Amino acid sequence: MASSSALSLRSSSSATASNPAVGGQRQRLIILGTGWGGYSVLRNVDKSLYDVVVISPRNHFLFTPLLASTTVGTLEFRSIIEPVRNVGFRQSDHFHLSEAMDLDVKNKVVTCQSVIDRSTLYNLEYDKLVISVGAISNTFGVPGVREHTFFLKEVSDARAIRNRILSNFELALHPGISEEEKKRLLHIIIVGGGPTGVEFGAELYDFVKEDVSRLYKQEQGHVQVSLIEGRKILGAFNKKLQQYAEKKIRARSQMELIQANVSSVQADSVTLSDGRTIPCGLVVWSTGLAPRPFVESLDLPKNQQGQLLTNRRLQVAEVDDGSIFAIGDCGEIEEDPLPCTAQVAERQGRYLAKLLAHQGPASDLPPYQFQGFGMLAYVGDYKALADTPAMKTQGFSSWVLWRSAYLTRLGSWRLRMQVPIDWTKTLLFGRDTSRF
Repeated sequence: MASSSALSLRSSSSATASNPAVGGQRQRLIILGTGWGGYSVLRNVDKSLYDVVVISPRNHFLFTPLLASTTVGTLEFRSIIEPVRNVGFRQSDHFHLSEAMDLDVKNKVVTCQSVIDRSTLYNLEYDKLVISVGAISNTFGVPGVREHTFFLKEVSDARAIRNRILSNFELALHPGISEEEKKRLLHIIIVGGGPTGVEFGAELYDFVKEDVSRLYKQEQGHVQVSLIEGRKILGAFNKKLQQYAEKKIRARSQMELIQANVSSVQADSVTLSDGRTIPCGLVVWSTGLAPRPFVESLDLPKNQQGQLLTNRRLQVAEVDDGSIFAIGDCGEIEEDPLPCTAQVAERQGRYLAKLLAHQGPASDLPPYQFQGFGMLAYVGDYKALADTPAMKTQGFSSWVLWRSAYLTRLGSWRLRMQVPIDWTKTLLFGRDTSRF
């Protein structure tokens, strides 16, 4: 239940939840989150029918497929984020830099906490609610993961990784550092062989090949990258493409593919399930998803992974008036489970915007059905994988497709200008290794 001590901000609309607008009054639509799903709803919903209020701890949309490129300076951080306020709100206070903390389904109230002033709690009433808060990295209860590893979900994560990489290179040059310690500092471990882990490894490979060889010549030979995956890398990809990626990784002298599980992580090493201990200077953890505390706290039907269960119209189960929707990584369609990808969340957001604009019962509209474009992954050295309904390809041509596809999917023309400029600067002048 929402806290009674929180400030209550009432909705100006009394319209019923079955109709977007009654008597000319707008309903209040609250969107939780500014990830792929929530941002897609925000951009596509008919704002003449709703007062759209967004609650999120970040005030930007992040183009996550290119996040790994910022960890080594191939792209700059601001080149892949778009301020949410650029979409436009009816009133400036319709965006809240806050987190949803509690939900009162019966009274249709969300309790929020400011991320700027944690002492500020307040309630917001809604007519319809979109839960699109995403998920967090799953540690699987492995000791030391929270304390000693880096995740790669947000711009702040990418910046922290970039600073650690550069700090370790500079520290390895200090007088009195032994050869053994240099090797430890410059040994980077990636746990998880999904697209994020593989693409981060690919960016590291390019960084070492193109920039470390130029800027840190004496240390280049100490660099080692280990990718740890308990099963097959890129498990969702075509088998032939998996084998191509694995072959490329194994062929690189300073990259290693280890098929094992991690049993614990220490400040300076990783221990594997087979008893081996690998010294390292950086561990990036990318092994799956877990629900956010807010979703975990909700007394609503969930699957075994903690995702909110919905029907095919993305309405959360057991909410009688159908006023709550869950999209993206925090929800799962009960009859049709889908992968947790940006593409799925973005398409769900588009569908939900149409459903919210519908002047009648949701059952009048056809259910959501996902039709994907396929998957892309960068494997380094200007080579990529393309696993689409039309083709299964790898190599340079797939890299061209990878860059072209992502360029067209960026959230604004501003980003579509900035990203090619960054790519060009990197090609001509190398990556920026400034530490700040």
